[in-house]
Amino acid sequence: MDTELVQRARRGDRDAFATLATDLYARFHRVAYSVLRDRELALDAVQTAMLAAWRELPSLRDPGRFEAWAYRLLIHACYAEGRKRQRLRHLPNLLHEEAEPTAFDEVGALADRDQLERAFRFLSVDHRAIVVLHHLADQPLPRVAEILGIPEGTARSRLHRAMSQLRAGLEADSRTADGSTSAIMEGFR
Repeated sequence: MDTELVQRARRGDRDAFATLATDLYARFHRVAYSVLRDRELALDAVQTAMLAAWRELPSLRDPGRFEAWAYRLLIHACYAEGRKRQRLRHLPNLLHEEAEPTAFDEVGALADRDQLERAFRFLSVDHRAIVVLHHLADQPLPRVAEILGIPEGTARSRLHRAMSQLRAGLEADSRTADGSTSAIMEGFR
């Protein structure tokens, strides 16, 4: 993020904030959709986070931390939307929300994606958020910890536990009658 732009927005420059918001919007929507798995809830969360960012921006001490601070606002907005409507049992697509299978085996690719969705559904909101921020939003673990307002060790622990739960869910779901596992499990070993 351009710290000069953040400084101008902190002083009330609406155009500077609009530029910042435009830069963040697509990433924010993708993260919110991945956590909430509902387009309208995601839009509400993004809008809530952007409004909170505008209102609270003058209190931001370090303009260099704007992006992490804004992500924290987004995650808190996602939590609030999830609590408000109790609809967080759906899985975000970890790759692309509109992605079509490109493999020659479309049925297998769809089955793998459905299997991943079923396993992801059982993660807690905290575990979903850390997986989405780290793997979907490509945030390094120290930044994820900063965004979530938790110690880095806690972030590592949550990510490890989330991935273990995800693996266990995939493994349980992928067992066939002959005891073999599906191709998606090979990617998690």
